[in-house]
Amino acid sequence: MAHCGIGSRRKCEDYIKEKKVKVNGEIVTTLGFIISHNDIIEFENKRIKPKNEKIYIALNKPVHYLCSSSDKMNRPLAGDLFKAKITTRLFHVGRLDYLSSGLIFYTNDGDFAYKVTHPSFEIEKEYLVKTGNKIYESHLKKYEQGITIDEDVYTLKAFNLLSPYKVNLIIVEGKNREIRRVFKHLDMTVTKIHRIRIGMVQLGSLKPGQYRHLSQKEVDSFF
Repeated sequence: MAHCGIGSRRKCEDYIKEKKVKVNGEIVTTLGFIISHNDIIEFENKRIKPKNEKIYIALNKPVHYLCSSSDKMNRPLAGDLFKAKITTRLFHVGRLDYLSSGLIFYTNDGDFAYKVTHPSFEIEKEYLVKTGNKIYESHLKKYEQGITIDEDVYTLKAFNLLSPYKVNLIIVEGKNREIRRVFKHLDMTVTKIHRIRIGMVQLGSLKPGQYRHLSQKEVDSFF
């Protein structure tokens, strides 16, 4: 499924658990189910086949855009920013929440998505964070040592305090809404989260809503 551009490996596992996948007309819920080249695979009742051309793009997601394939509230989708020029179905690699902005990848390569997002590969994600109240270095050092919130442990790899209200953060794992949860826990009010780097790929001069294709060197750096 990942090779067909449906989603990352982990997302495809979720689809299987949600009974959205059929093999030869039968719903499959077993992860790691073995198939042959002659089997007919369906996702949401539509037949899928592996894609030969692999696409990798870097998008500067603006705020108030959603990283999702659909939205019941009809909010703008980040994928809509390039779908007029790229007709191949792409999925987002990781995510940025609705109020966050910056660098995010879209691809149809599940293996690439797995390499970028799985914590075991320790791919750095760098963010520019601004706050409405003072950022204390002592709080950031606590974050480096590891902060537990509702049984989840959040650990910061490094930081660079740029001003009393602005800091660069480097995170390896990047759990769901991690920065917002940690800063709220430390009584710091976040006003902006902007991702500027994933691995060796810099956001650079991309303006909000713009995208570019990754170079082969950039793609290879994740393998």
